[in-house]
Amino acid sequence: MPVRPAGVDHGWEDADVTTDSPDTVPRGGRRWLRVLALGVAVLVLSIAGTGWWFYERLDGNIRTDTRTADELRKYEAERPVSMVRDAQNILLIGSDNRGGKGNRKYGRDTGTQRSDTTILLHLQANGRSATAVSIPRDLMVDIPGCDRASGKRMAPRFAQFNWAFEYGGAACTIRTVEKLTGIRVDHHVIVDFTGFKKLVNAVGGVEVCLKESVDDADAHLRLSAGRQVLHGEQALGYVRARYSIGNGSDTERIARQQEFLGSLVKKVQSNGVLLNPRKLYPVLNAATSSLTTDPGLDSLKDLYDLVRGVRNIPREKIRFLTIPRQPYTYNKNRDELVQPDADRLFRQLRLDQPVSVTRSVTSTTEEDPKAVDRSPYQGTTAARDICD
Repeated sequence: MPVRPAGVDHGWEDADVTTDSPDTVPRGGRRWLRVLALGVAVLVLSIAGTGWWFYERLDGNIRTDTRTADELRKYEAERPVSMVRDAQNILLIGSDNRGGKGNRKYGRDTGTQRSDTTILLHLQANGRSATAVSIPRDLMVDIPGCDRASGKRMAPRFAQFNWAFEYGGAACTIRTVEKLTGIRVDHHVIVDFTGFKKLVNAVGGVEVCLKESVDDADAHLRLSAGRQVLHGEQALGYVRARYSIGNGSDTERIARQQEFLGSLVKKVQSNGVLLNPRKLYPVLNAATSSLTTDPGLDSLKDLYDLVRGVRNIPREKIRFLTIPRQPYTYNKNRDELVQPDADRLFRQLRLDQPVSVTRSVTSTTEEDPKAVDRSPYQGTTAARDICD
């Protein structure tokens, strides 16, 4: 084996030198390692850059409702205070804004928004459970004096609940809910027609079962009886339809909305979505692009922190119910609260106490019989699909 004498330079090239040391790498090997390291660095930077691009796009999708935040600050002194640290109350408002592309098919664009779906979502501290309480659109309530977007002032009045959103927007709706329940609304989220359809499509549709066929021109819905998967337009028609399904009551529509949302939650929670980036990104893109939120939830990080806190809640602990109500004494087409059941529910939510529900007529879930005996609230859970 040729060996270079110490201190003597014979002009030998490094490539001709061999040694038994494993730490010595030929020049060609070193060049290959440098190329490999450079390639890995470029790959890492590319992945990071792509990830940042996705993050920025999703983050930029979310619209911030600063007007509502400004309006609520004017009335801070009259708003209720939070009773339990780390518990959260989020008001979800389904807007039927008809001004967007493709939305005028649902009715004439009057320049205002209405809401057939309003849900108060209570998240227990430490992520123990989630309770979603539907507020009927026709519930007769005291609506406080509110400012309209035009700047005009509305006098306080006793009217049906969805009047607050149509004429006073989200701020008026939040103040009405807080006045009704005594519960502090920490955040609000507004979802429009288009966003709902995109979200359903992004998860691959939601399965329902129909006892009879449906033909509803107003809801743009035509379905056959039996088990089927609904996508965007059909899903929207299904949750909006009223007179063509069941007995035509808003009660049945609310129950149908709750069941549909329960199945949608289960679909999103499934590993097939959450653990598959190809499926997860369309879901996130659809969800964020459909949302208008308060400044406290208007970033991807804020929403992620919220989802992270509830993603491990067992499905049987995600409950949907409706405020206890009955036909209004002076108009059977309107609703009024059933007392003391309603006040008991509001107190349980304020104090972050467990809420049990009975199985509603249209629900397919099975509850603990003891819970049925002691609970005045009807609803369902997200533990099972509609068609189980």
